[in-house]
Amino acid sequence: METIKPLLAEHPLFKDLDPKYLELMVGCASNVRYDPGEFINRDGEESNTFLLLRHGSVALEVSAPAEGAITFLTLGPGDVLGWSWLVAPYRGHFDARAVETTRAIQIDAKCLRQKCEQDHELERELYRRFVPIIVERLEAMTMQLLDVYSSRS
Repeated sequence: METIKPLLAEHPLFKDLDPKYLELMVGCASNVRYDPGEFINRDGEESNTFLLLRHGSVALEVSAPAEGAITFLTLGPGDVLGWSWLVAPYRGHFDARAVETTRAIQIDAKCLRQKCEQDHELERELYRRFVPIIVERLEAMTMQLLDVYSSRS
C-alpha cells in the first residue's frame, strides 16, 4: 500500500525536510479534493488545516467595500494554502475558493501543533518555511488592493 510520505517529500515546502519530521507529517496528512467554486476556507473561520496543492487552482480573495470579492492571488500545484493555523487565534484571513477541480494533501494543524509542542526544532523549522509564504500573501494582497483603489482616481 502506497503511503502519502513520497507525496509530502516531493512538495516544495518540505524539500530537504529532515526525514524524522517528514514521518511526523504523515500522521497528520490526508488527501482531499475540491470542486470548482467550492470554498475551501473563509475569512474569519477557525483554521485547523493547511493544504499542499497537487492539481488544480485556488483563488485567494478578500472583500473590499463597494468592490465585493477581489482575487488577489491564484495558487496552483506546488503552492501552499493556509498559514493561519500557525498563529493564534488560528483564524483565516482570506477566502479561498477552488477555481477548478483541486486535489491536495491536507495537513491537520491541530495534530501538527501538538507535535510542535513536543519538538521545538520542528516548530522552528515550520516557522522558517512558512514566514516567506505569509509575507508573499500579504504583499500580493497589498499590491492588488493598491491597484484597485488607485484605478478609482
